[in-house]
Amino acid sequence: MLNRRTFLASAASVAVAGAVTPAGAQAAYPAKQISILVGYPAGGGVDIVARMAAEAMRPLGQNVVVENRTGASAMIAAGAVAKAVPDGHTLLMAASGEVAINHHLFKEKMNYDPLRELTPVALIGIVPCVVVVNVNTPVNNPKELIDYAKANPGKLSFSSSGIGNPQQLAGELMNSMAGINVLHVPYRGSAPAVTDVATGAVTMSFSSLAAALPLIQGGKLRAVAVTSKERMPQLPDVAPLSEGAPGLAGYELLNWFGMFATAGTPPAVIDKLNGIVNTMLQDKTVAEKLMVQGIVPKTMTAKEYKAFVDSEAAKFGKIVEQANIKLAN
Repeated sequence: MLNRRTFLASAASVAVAGAVTPAGAQAAYPAKQISILVGYPAGGGVDIVARMAAEAMRPLGQNVVVENRTGASAMIAAGAVAKAVPDGHTLLMAASGEVAINHHLFKEKMNYDPLRELTPVALIGIVPCVVVVNVNTPVNNPKELIDYAKANPGKLSFSSSGIGNPQQLAGELMNSMAGINVLHVPYRGSAPAVTDVATGAVTMSFSSLAAALPLIQGGKLRAVAVTSKERMPQLPDVAPLSEGAPGLAGYELLNWFGMFATAGTPPAVIDKLNGIVNTMLQDKTVAEKLMVQGIVPKTMTAKEYKAFVDSEAAKFGKIVEQANIKLAN
């Protein structure tokens, strides 16, 4: 029989049990401000997509801020997220470099392991390079580009925005697969790299569309190829470089932007953020803003994105090794 004393004791036990979080239970997310770290200055492509993602995350009910922590080839921001508490409140918006390329170049100088200490959350989009030449160069398409390089061995050059970036890797992969030797000329930034193609100082450039488009529209440069497998929606008349020669079949080299969290972040949080980003990418206005930046929106599940990042890191590493790309100390 349940007497008054037994009833009160039972009620107290239930109350205490209800106040204790069961083992394995997860606190509601988000519980505080979310920070999206960016390793690049405000106004650049990665910063722009980070701010778009931050806006899409507002309905989560917490403040979402974008922090630009520039320096060390964007590795300061990436390293901070790699070492953060794995609860999804500190995120990274990154390009391919700080996640899939830099560890092949800096190696022991890096203070984080991007493939082990960062968890892929959501891809924003791919950023193919556009191959541009001076309008006076007798090249109009990928086949003519490769034929021109083969007819002028050791005489041609290509520019990029720096050593070890996706633009250089795109050119080195072209050299390797097509069996040609076009000299790489690194610049400090995309603007001078494409400007010197317009002046004739270098033969061609592997560039982002955003950097090259004003000179293309101004009649100073001609776009002759893109480094994606498919044509870019922004340049429907420009064929993929893979069509340049039989040896280039399967050629593809992309830069890409995406969101990462600290390794160990709960899968439910990763899936929630992935859903928010993928929903954002379906918005026509968002897609149009990305297209202007030379970004082709592309959705993936978190699992698909991880497989993509791992595959890209392996590809980049192979190119770095084959081309013997090294950074000056």
